[in-house]
Amino acid sequence: MSGKTVWETFDIESKGIPSIFLSDGPHGLRKQEGASDHLGLNKSVPATCFPTAATIANSWDTTVAEEVGKCLGNEAKNNDVQVLLGPGLNIKRNPLCGRNFEYFSEDPYLSGKMAAAMIRGIQKNGTVACPKHFAVNNQELRRMASDSIVDEQTLREIYLTGFEIAVKEGHPRSIMSAYNKVNGIYANENEWLLRTVLRDEWGFDGFVVSDWGGSNDHVEGVRHGSHLEMPSTGYNGPMEIVQAVENKQLSMAALDERVKEILTVIMNIPRRSDQDTIDYEKHHTIAKEAAMRSIVLLKNEDQLLPLNQTAKVGIIGDFASEPRYQGAGSSVVNAKNLENTVDIMGNYPLNIIGFEKGFDRNGKESAPLISEAVDLAKKADVILLYVGLDELAESEGKDRDSISLSNNQLQLIDALAKLDTKIVAVVSAGSVVDLSWEDKVDAILHGYLSGEAGAGAMLDVITGVYSPSGKLNETYPLDYSDIPFGEEFPSKSAQVLYKEGLFVGYRFYDKARKEVRYPFGHGLSYSKFEYSDLTIEEDSVSFKIKNIGNCFAEEVPQLYISNPSEKVLRPVNELKGFTKIGIQVNETKSISIPFDEFSFRFYNSKTQKWEIETQTYKLRIGSSSRDIRLEGQLLVKGNSTEQPYNPEKLQSYFKGEISKVDQEEFEALLGHKIQDKPDESATILELNSTISDMGTAKGLLARFVQGRISKMIAKAEKSGETNLNLLFIYNMPLRAIAKMTNGIVTMEMLDGILLMVNGKFFKGTGRLIGQSFSRISNTRNFKKRLERG
Repeated sequence: MSGKTVWETFDIESKGIPSIFLSDGPHGLRKQEGASDHLGLNKSVPATCFPTAATIANSWDTTVAEEVGKCLGNEAKNNDVQVLLGPGLNIKRNPLCGRNFEYFSEDPYLSGKMAAAMIRGIQKNGTVACPKHFAVNNQELRRMASDSIVDEQTLREIYLTGFEIAVKEGHPRSIMSAYNKVNGIYANENEWLLRTVLRDEWGFDGFVVSDWGGSNDHVEGVRHGSHLEMPSTGYNGPMEIVQAVENKQLSMAALDERVKEILTVIMNIPRRSDQDTIDYEKHHTIAKEAAMRSIVLLKNEDQLLPLNQTAKVGIIGDFASEPRYQGAGSSVVNAKNLENTVDIMGNYPLNIIGFEKGFDRNGKESAPLISEAVDLAKKADVILLYVGLDELAESEGKDRDSISLSNNQLQLIDALAKLDTKIVAVVSAGSVVDLSWEDKVDAILHGYLSGEAGAGAMLDVITGVYSPSGKLNETYPLDYSDIPFGEEFPSKSAQVLYKEGLFVGYRFYDKARKEVRYPFGHGLSYSKFEYSDLTIEEDSVSFKIKNIGNCFAEEVPQLYISNPSEKVLRPVNELKGFTKIGIQVNETKSISIPFDEFSFRFYNSKTQKWEIETQTYKLRIGSSSRDIRLEGQLLVKGNSTEQPYNPEKLQSYFKGEISKVDQEEFEALLGHKIQDKPDESATILELNSTISDMGTAKGLLARFVQGRISKMIAKAEKSGETNLNLLFIYNMPLRAIAKMTNGIVTMEMLDGILLMVNGKFFKGTGRLIGQSFSRISNTRNFKKRLERG
């Protein structure tokens, strides 16, 4: 129940219990050999780099997600990895979250369906999938010591529903708990989350593993439903459990239950056989297919795309020669067969007349680079302009500073826009970017972070080999200021108040009646589709789609359901079904989307049950959340009898004036006052105070350490770099010193460290030295006990 190394669990040969290897792998295996680290700064074995979750979600194709999952599971098994840590399916609450590229969507239904498919694929050959981070983990700042304060209806409907679908339909054999607290209790020791909801309600039958360093109290975690503490804490973790049982702090029955649950998984994981192989060429093809089906055509003025083969084409942009294809942090894959546009463009029917870099990806401004790009553009009919966010903009451990492209890229766009040359912008980014410059270009293709084969996938779309079929998994606002409580993100407080409630992403923009740049579910095609003949039954909706364009293409019809209730707080539209279908020219296909347990339900926080309100529901079929083609109604008889709250106290929510919600109204939604609000000016450091908090501490040592790390971070960023290890340490609580040092530091030794950073240096030093000797003695005695059995 504790790690033996950074990635492995303890084996017990005498009992026939093998060690298992856990490895990062949301979009590609990242097995480290030799020097290991959590953030992926040290290289891993070569592996296929597939598109990230944010990219694959744009495919709206569960078959694609499952195929990618199969490849991931295959590469894991053949590298003796038993547990693949992914997929990630936290909700994209705000586009500035640094890990949004690892997550599927702002919508829980789309997230859950895509995650379930990927989980099924990963587990086809026995590899264990581990969806993460459970739950309400939506910012990187203070991620190991923040408290997500959220009302139960929102928690259930927005932040848990994706996990619920993933568990019920994907049946993962493990799940990773989040770093943060959820309503005051750390996720890794939250009995309501881990037992009541996950196991009792959803039927989860696997094991729970902490995020790396995310175990606050190992004994409390085991007591309340967590199984495995990672990474290794040496013998400290096992000693804590044994001592807790001997001191009657942990019952033997609870321990036996956790041991049985994790062993049931471990003992049933098939191991690699000599017949198992990896077909990297096939995996590369599947990676390309996934990337291609996920490309979103946002704009195509005068049908500029696909490009005419006779047009003189210039290629501009740093990302064309050095692709931006994945994010930074623990998900970094050592790509086995990485393509770039400049190297492969000769394989495509394009009249290429040259390439210019145009800008430095690190943001450094350069007039000569722009001048050289403009000179090339003057000779071309069309420019393929590769722009986007660099690797340092989207990373684990760091939230984004803005949604804008770098200034040097915007300067380049301005310069090129002054010419008569047509411009196709090819965007690479893992989340929302500001596209206020869209009027300066003629077409926009968004490839997100498309993995090792993304360059070829994009050229297939540009040349018309494939008609783009991707749809946005998130809403693109007109401006960042439109986002509710965007000025409060990321929360710098120890508490993160989810004041917007249910109204995340398109749910907010629809409720607030705000215009957006590109709506959720938007994506153009090289063809056109005609929707007709809506039929509504008690268990499904059916309709027809005809391809009225001039090429074969795929469409993603989306079902949105609306409950126009005056008693229950509901979004205007909620995605409740979708499918992806290919249609030949002039062909008509019949589509049926069934209702399921998620279609009409809402969570009544008063009765603490899922209920259905008797209501005439509006059913909308669209090509996006705001491109509705068919509409009808259905009377549904429900089972709700009690009103969950007083609407008079929630006027801002009911009227859609979400940004006006204050703490009093948010507390009315919560159903209670916000408890234990931390004193932000506190000078006494505690176990869960972060390194960043030490700047206000009494101890000179604490202030020196915090100041030193701050300066090192600032220096790195000024030079255009980001030191992920420093950022990880800066947001790390002091308790993590005992959780991330392979047993060198015990929780008892932290008492001495706390005294030192709180100004009692000599007393703390004495305590630390004394506990160090105790650790050596206790470890020696514990080893002897193990040897005696």
